[in-house]
Amino acid sequence: MSENDESDIWRRACFEDGSAFSELFRRHRDSVYRRAAALVDRRHDAEDATAIAFFELWRRRRSVTLVDGSVLPWLLVAVANTARNQRRSGLRYRRLLAAMPREDEAPDAEQEAVSAIEAEVLGIRLREALAQLDAKDAALLTLTAVDGLSVADAAPLLGLRPGAARTRLMRARRRLQTDLGTGSPHVAWFLTEGETA
Repeated sequence: MSENDESDIWRRACFEDGSAFSELFRRHRDSVYRRAAALVDRRHDAEDATAIAFFELWRRRRSVTLVDGSVLPWLLVAVANTARNQRRSGLRYRRLLAAMPREDEAPDAEQEAVSAIEAEVLGIRLREALAQLDAKDAALLTLTAVDGLSVADAAPLLGLRPGAARTRLMRARRRLQTDLGTGSPHVAWFLTEGETA
């Protein structure tokens, strides 16, 4: 058994051993937080997404699948899905605020902050393109290109067979190439990182 194998800790956590679950939290909170922070714009959103991922790990503990003896890949998928949902909700809220009629006065601090956030979000074309992808395809891209999992390891976390995952990954990368243009360094990075074979 490798030192990274958490099977025993996870088994104890599933039987409501609080100290075992605390150990898993201590081991993985930083990695999960970094994944969330890469997908959202505000620190407290990343903190919320991290907390939700660990809550979901506990809530769904009977059905969680370990990869190479670790819960981290499952947590990374959960936090990525949560962070994307938070970002979409935040964008809808800010668009609603921006569309509301305003008096002809100097913009207040809230309006300026909303405008700055919208400008930043709209300026990140890669995030926009990823948000247009199917959730499984976006998760597959991030798990392989950002988190370094092989397609074979990422596939079962998303309920896919490795062959289907490879096909979806190839199509998702083509769509990114179309949406962002072939000269984009972001596209080149996604096309070269992660296992495709």
